[in-house]
Amino acid sequence: MALILGTEYCKIDSNGRFKFPIALKRQLETEDWRFVIRQGFTAECLELWTYASFQEEVESLQKKLNPYSIHDQQIMRQMTRANIVEMDSSDRLMVPPERKSVIGDAKEIVLQSTGKCIEIWGRTAYDKMNNEITDFASIVDKRLGELHGLPSVGDAE
Repeated sequence: MALILGTEYCKIDSNGRFKFPIALKRQLETEDWRFVIRQGFTAECLELWTYASFQEEVESLQKKLNPYSIHDQQIMRQMTRANIVEMDSSDRLMVPPERKSVIGDAKEIVLQSTGKCIEIWGRTAYDKMNNEITDFASIVDKRLGELHGLPSVGDAE
């Protein structure tokens, strides 16, 4: 998926359809309006991928995993448990019925870009997740400092 930036709030109907925001659509460099939806692994959300970017993700996994390992087979099975959806002529996408339980009976959803994919959150779950992040600056300081082998600001004292 091309780098997509933004957070968009959308209404979702009782059938699970929502209009894909034009601000996000303009950022996609594709003629293929197929997407892949799967359940997020670490949060109460769905992940929306372009078909091409999901294909790249799966190919990358196939190179890293051993097809004869039971654990690697389980990983692949879970990572590819997904649905292909297509944008209709009205720029709508439909959350497949078997994925709808993740967002519940939300009337409003939030599309939050993450770089590789777009998370789809029920509005209530999204607000709760954001409210639970109490000290984001400390998280960034600690985690990014670890990644670059740098001491965090708190360690410098």
